[in-house]
Amino acid sequence: MTLPRILRWGALAIAIAALWLLPTTLKSYGIYILTLWCVYVIAGLGLNLTVGYAGQISLGQAGFLGIGAYTAALLAKLGVSYLLIVPASASLCFAIGIGLGFPALRVQHHYLAFATLGFNMLCFLVFRNEDWLTGGTFGINDIPRPVLFGYRITRAADFYQLTLVMMIALAALMALLLRSPWGRAFAALRDNPIRAESVGISTTFYTLMAFAIGAAFAGVAGALFAPLVGFIEPASFTVTNSLAMLLMVIVGGSGRFFAPAIGAVIVVLLPEWLRFAADWYLAVFGFLIVVMMVWLPGGLLSLPDRIARR
Repeated sequence: MTLPRILRWGALAIAIAALWLLPTTLKSYGIYILTLWCVYVIAGLGLNLTVGYAGQISLGQAGFLGIGAYTAALLAKLGVSYLLIVPASASLCFAIGIGLGFPALRVQHHYLAFATLGFNMLCFLVFRNEDWLTGGTFGINDIPRPVLFGYRITRAADFYQLTLVMMIALAALMALLLRSPWGRAFAALRDNPIRAESVGISTTFYTLMAFAIGAAFAGVAGALFAPLVGFIEPASFTVTNSLAMLLMVIVGGSGRFFAPAIGAVIVVLLPEWLRFAADWYLAVFGFLIVVMMVWLPGGLLSLPDRIARR
């Protein structure tokens, strides 16, 4: 193992240890925000696969987050084990993600963006109007925290550490996927679909898988989001939230592995740090995003490359 690789692994281990111990220095609201960051990183990992690695535009990730959250909430209220809730949420989103992938076989770019946007709007309307299932505008409340091996996770720090472990496990799974032939096939699909088809890569299969796997990650994130907040309602899964997730990936650096983690810091944590600006904090946040996009169109993770070129 070379020295740079040893340094990278060492830095990653230190970062994980710091994230594990961070709740000891925070109050309950800080732990909640940190847990929410983990949830958005998981959803962002899936969106980064769809958008950054496979080159497909998606504005429907919040819809899948909502599907996963409502599935988890309904099953939890029925007393289903959390060990079954997570795969159920992921499997349902995976199946629906395959269906959403079919428009990508016919249209691309902004046409595909509008198709996925329509899917998110459809999800929102179902969440809002199907009172018998989702509770409509009143939502679903009193969602219990998970019970694992007879132990109910009630403390905020314990639930954060569970979310962190799941985030690390899913990130490792994504890293293995991207290093496999599937990862190279996704990259070929993004760079030149015609050339990929000419060398025997099934663009139909990998396009559908890009949407399905990305949706499954959002489903897992939704299964964590529901017990985190304890109450879900349609406003949490609008197109605005999908745009925030897409912004998260682009600001971090679309197509770069750690983009969701960096982007989630900007989208989830930065607004909290700007609360000192009172009524102006959203304006300051928007201005900073514009500056970052103008100065670093490749995302924050493109900064080292830019410095190296200079």
